[in-house]
Amino acid sequence: MESFDDYHFENAEQFRKLQSHLGERWKTIELFDKSDADILVVPSISIDQRELKKVEGCEHYEERLLFSLIRLRNPRNRLIYVTSVPLHPSIIDYYLQLLPGIPFSHARNRLLLLSTYDASLKPLTQKILERPRLIERIGQALRLDKSFMICYNATSLESDLSLKLGVPLYAAAPDLQIWGTKSGSRKIFAESGVPHPDGSERVWDKKDLAKVAAQLWERQPDLRRMVIKLNEGFSGEGNALLDLKPIIDFAPPNASHRQRVTAIGKSFPELRFQATQETWENFSGKIAEMGAIVEAFVEGKVKRSPSVQGRVTPTGEVEIISTHDQILGGPDGQIYLGCTFPADEAYRLHLQDLGLKVGKQLAQKGALERYSLDFIAVEQDGGKWDIQAIEINLRKGGTTHPFMTLKLLTTGRYDLSTGLFYSQQGQPKYYIATDNLQKDRYQGLLPNDLMDIIAHHRLHFDTGTETGTVFHLMGCLSQFGKLGLTSIGDSSQQAEDIYNKVIKVLDEETRNYDSESDSNLLFSSFPHRWDGYSF
Repeated sequence: MESFDDYHFENAEQFRKLQSHLGERWKTIELFDKSDADILVVPSISIDQRELKKVEGCEHYEERLLFSLIRLRNPRNRLIYVTSVPLHPSIIDYYLQLLPGIPFSHARNRLLLLSTYDASLKPLTQKILERPRLIERIGQALRLDKSFMICYNATSLESDLSLKLGVPLYAAAPDLQIWGTKSGSRKIFAESGVPHPDGSERVWDKKDLAKVAAQLWERQPDLRRMVIKLNEGFSGEGNALLDLKPIIDFAPPNASHRQRVTAIGKSFPELRFQATQETWENFSGKIAEMGAIVEAFVEGKVKRSPSVQGRVTPTGEVEIISTHDQILGGPDGQIYLGCTFPADEAYRLHLQDLGLKVGKQLAQKGALERYSLDFIAVEQDGGKWDIQAIEINLRKGGTTHPFMTLKLLTTGRYDLSTGLFYSQQGQPKYYIATDNLQKDRYQGLLPNDLMDIIAHHRLHFDTGTETGTVFHLMGCLSQFGKLGLTSIGDSSQQAEDIYNKVIKVLDEETRNYDSESDSNLLFSSFPHRWDGYSF
């Protein structure tokens, strides 16, 4: 994949003109959400595929947008879902059975599933563009005056497909994706007046990286650690930790700037990478391709990793959608594993205020649709929290599908005054979600096996009580022993109990296939739940 800076977006004017139809057709977001529409879902993860391959089971992550099928709850909506390889029929049946009041056959008749039958290491959108007959078939199935396209993230590939089909893309334009990079995020935070850690602008080689790291150390002589981030890293996998303790003799003011730069440069091969297979040789090569920044590591005894989601509507309004506390893992708690909703009441309203500030800046630059902000929160004396913004995501992320699953299943509302989500009956709803429930003992379970387990133990989401678990990433299960789930309850404790029951049942059902006896309940699954660093 090319870097954001290398995208040739020659048809930007036509693309934006096509996007303008979104606002013309749906004057309010309520009409947009409830309209008679044809929705084209292209769940392509159009990022550097080498970075994506660091995520185990990434080839199945096209399933993360399957929550979109719940939009068929509106009996006037039609939906086209395109994947690289065909989805297992039982996975589709599972989602369609979640729709209360809609006959299965009615929903299925309004769903068109298409595939490129291409499992190669290329973004899905690129595969579609390489198949003109597939594009023609998609175009023939759409009512162009009532259609829009959604994706995981928008690049020149998605804009090309949008223009070829004549279907507006509901996402920030490719030339605006720079504001979702590590360096772009820092600029937006500065413009918005949102607190964020001290750090550098983007650099393109290891010599300049050592220089800006030395300058950061000189501004903060007591710094113990730094984080080095690839500018377009994915899910924390493009991060590395620089421990300054081994070179403490070069701390300011004990050495010259040149000596400090040299010492830091020599330390780079010893970086602690968050992706287990990463090496300095490979990492440094990517710096030349996409750039990197260095940032102060925020220390603290009690730390959390909250986030806030918002969206810029087709009419230019900025909405706050949700807040979460993120669950992190990896060597230093930097890799996203899951989340809890809502974020702690001690700071969730503050997160909303910060998210609104950033959203207004993004809207002024022409951004559209979803954005999210990740933070690091450190508890201070007296129970107060120091909140520092870490990055902006101008794409769908790990907190997108759990919240949209809740929203679409319950058709409830998010209350800005409390930061809570209420069902139509006025009941607050809570959930725990993960993309990373993974054990070797789960390998070999087919989607149909999972359906048997769900049915036998009544683990499914109950549309009557609006509690239970919704599963995703089921295609990952057989090969990787990996599964995603969103456990929804009427309290945080109930959501946790539902989540832990799922894991207990799966462990019991697979106990004969693995000699290990690990219950792997919530807090052992996510050891960095409250002591992580969010990227």
